[in-house]
Amino acid sequence: MSEASKIIGDKSEVIMHFDLKLADGSAADSTRVNKKPAKLVMGDGSLTPNFEACLLGLSAGDKKSFELAPEDAFGQPNPDNVHHMDKTRFAADMTLEEGMIMAFAQPDGSEVPGIIRSIAGTSVTVDFNHPLAGQTVIFDVEIIDVINA
Repeated sequence: MSEASKIIGDKSEVIMHFDLKLADGSAADSTRVNKKPAKLVMGDGSLTPNFEACLLGLSAGDKKSFELAPEDAFGQPNPDNVHHMDKTRFAADMTLEEGMIMAFAQPDGSEVPGIIRSIAGTSVTVDFNHPLAGQTVIFDVEIIDVINA
């Protein structure tokens, strides 16, 4: 198999390890925690277009680090994604704490994560922005294999 067939293109299947860190070096996500690399097909929606753009042209065996501004990673926080909910919408036996992340059911049955930002009386403030919104992130990748159809 030629080396050219191991270069990441638009529809490549990619097996890779990645570490996602904040600008201060703290870990946000990593495939190395479970020692299980990520597998994705370019363009399948697993990664945002900006993250995919980092991978294009890399090949099996490459290790690279990319720094992405908030606009290129998870965006800036949107104030419209912060909602105030009545405490009665939560199970009575549930202990709500600031900073906890919960899954909220959508009308279509899917779930979206929300972060409890504050609790005041009967009002609970829930932030549905991505937890890394507004953050500069460092995307470290190690390409294990590239499969091109």
